[in-house]
Order: sequence, then structure tokens, then C-alpha cells
Amino acid sequence: MKRSERLVDMTKYLMERPHDLIPLPFFAKRYGAAKSSISEDLAILKHTLANNQDGILETVAGASGGVRYVPFWGKKHAQNYLTDLAARIEDPDRILAGGFVYLSDILGNPQDLEKIGKLIATRYAYSKIDVVMTIETKGISLAQAVARYLNVPFIIARKRSKVTEGATVSVNYISSSLDRVSKMELPTRVLNEHSNVLLVDDFMMAGGTLTGMQQLVREFDSNIAGICVLCEADFEDEKLIEGHLSLVKIKRVDGKKKVIIAEPGTIVAHTDYDRF
Repeated sequence: MKRSERLVDMTKYLMERPHDLIPLPFFAKRYGAAKSSISEDLAILKHTLANNQDGILETVAGASGGVRYVPFWGKKHAQNYLTDLAARIEDPDRILAGGFVYLSDILGNPQDLEKIGKLIATRYAYSKIDVVMTIETKGISLAQAVARYLNVPFIIARKRSKVTEGATVSVNYISSSLDRVSKMELPTRVLNEHSNVLLVDDFMMAGGTLTGMQQLVREFDSNIAGICVLCEADFEDEKLIEGHLSLVKIKRVDGKKKVIIAEPGTIVAHTDYDRF
């Protein structure tokens, strides 16, 4: 196999398995090539990925070592995208009742989800994340995108369980959007004890739903490893949670004047780009 062919196949193989440690002998056997040639190939890939700020290759020495691909999106790319995303969200046609903002087109766009997933995964690349969790329904595509780049499962809390999911654990929480007590459930089989859980959601008003998700995770004796939302309503004075990150902050929604004011959120400022 020619080097150009090896590089294409090797890149595809690694990018389909983010964070997995692949032994060098595996590639040597796969391509029928010497380990020295494989090392040269990986050096080329590492240089190209770093130049494009599209990920890094980490080499682990020793008998049990190998190479792993860590998805990464550079700081400038992230800043430019979030500035553009905030500008798109300022479209007054997005205004919904109750101070909410229409986001379904973004959450259904594969190009947006790819960027958002990689951006969030960059922030949590070196956190120990076992599972990504969201609540139905709009957060599902977001959770899937993040889980894809962290290479971990994603799970969905539901407002009403399905018989096909078996036994569930449920909690009651105060829904800030509905201003009433609501219930969410999670099947007992989907989350192991002592798991590290990353919570993601599409929109946060005061944080009532995320508070319920926190309570549900604790029912499984598991840990909250992080909380990240696509958009947060920064005009809400009283937040029910702390330590969350956002991609976009919505500073103002005025239905009468047809005005939305948005700006990039907190995630870039809280990402250690020097680690990459």
C-alpha cells in the first residue's frame, strides 16, 4: 500500500475512534509496513492536524502504549464561530413566547452540530467523562454530537418513561419555564454508580431542568463532571445552578420591540487551550 493510501485510511480510522489508544503494531499489521514507516506516517498526521487546529495525536510510550486521536478545535476557530452563532441568534424572528428563542434549525443542522460537539468536547477532552446526559427532546442531538467526539455513551432523561426501558428512577423538580413541579425519569440500566456525567442542554432559563438532572444523577450515586448549555438567558437574575458553561449568552429578549441581544458565552474563557 502506498504511503498516501495509508495516510488516508489511518486518518479515517483514528478520527472514527477519538480517545481510543491504538497500538502501533496494529497499524504495522494492518498495512504490512515497518513500525518505522508507521511512526513517520503518524508524525505527518500529527503535524497536519496541529496546523489545522483540528485535533492532536498523542503518543503513549511503553509495551501497552500506542497513539490516540484527541478532537480539538482551536481558540480562534471557536471564537469566530461563536461570534457568528450569536449574530444568527439575534434574528428577531427567533423570538418565542416566555422569553425563549427558536433554536431547532441550529440543533438540526449537521454542520452546526459538528462544530458545537467538537467545541464542547475540546473543553472536556481531559476531564474524566463516562457519559453525556440530556433531557428530551431538543437536547438529544446536542448530547449525541458531544458524545461522538468524547467517544462515550449519551443517555436521555425523559418526562415520561417508556415500557421498553424497564425500571426507572424518577425525581421531581421545579420547572422554571412552566413554573410548576415536573418529573423526569432515567432507566436504571443506563447509568452505573460512580459515573462521571457531563450534563448538556439546549437552553437554560433559570436552571430548573438542569437542577432536576443533577438530582437524578445523584440518585445513582454518580458525579456531575460538568454542565454546558448551548444558550443561557443572561437576563434571568436568579440562577438555580452554578459552575455551568454556555456557548451563547442571550442578554435580552424583547418580544414587543422584536429585539434579541446575544453574545458569545463562557466556554472559550474556561477552556485550557495551552493543553493542546
